[in-house]
Amino acid sequence: MFRYFSNSTFLILSLLAISCTKQQTRRNPYIQEVRFSVSVNLSLPSYNNLTSIGNPVYINESGVGTKGVFVMNVGFDQFRAFEASCSNHIPNSCSLLQVTGQSGICDCDELNYSLFTGQLLNRPSEGVYYDLLEYNTQLSGDVLRIYN
Repeated sequence: MFRYFSNSTFLILSLLAISCTKQQTRRNPYIQEVRFSVSVNLSLPSYNNLTSIGNPVYINESGVGTKGVFVMNVGFDQFRAFEASCSNHIPNSCSLLQVTGQSGICDCDELNYSLFTGQLLNRPSEGVYYDLLEYNTQLSGDVLRIYN
């Protein structure tokens, strides 16, 4: 009985150790992750597009992200917010995404990002490329908090 217990204990501890192993994520070397928090009152006319699904709004306030933030209502009172700077360039004069429908296009290289998911839609076949940097959102009544 004691031998069975120690083998079971060893197996359980081994499984826990394997499942707790941290996977390394690739850190984007181009975009510095700045700390910020901004509250958006969805009842204001300037944020009216956020009351319906699929209409991105650019928030360009000082200290909010690197080059601002694109936020979009993705349905069921869920919002997603992404850095407005191209994820595959050091911030520069051409790296601010330009909104076309529900996508952000980088003027530097025509890379196209989904503002629903943050994914790079036309990922080149060679090299390392990054999706958009996503920020946290929290809805409380008519106020949407975007933060990192």
